[in-house]
Amino acid sequence: MKNRDSSILYLVLGIYSLMVSWYYNHSLIVLLISYIFWPLYLIYELLIGHLSHGMWKTIPLSYFK
Repeated sequence: MKNRDSSILYLVLGIYSLMVSWYYNHSLIVLLISYIFWPLYLIYELLIGHLSHGMWKTIPLSYFK
């Protein structure tokens, strides 16, 4: 059961990295690269500040409005 929980989290974070990538880039090539290397991509986005000041929750909400 513990393995299933981690795989669901892995999938959700991968989809989140796609949302962030598309929000900032609008490029299919960058989208594919960010999905392959999504852990590094999310760390990069955190370090440069694209997910600060509430953007971490604004980006997913922008897809559902």
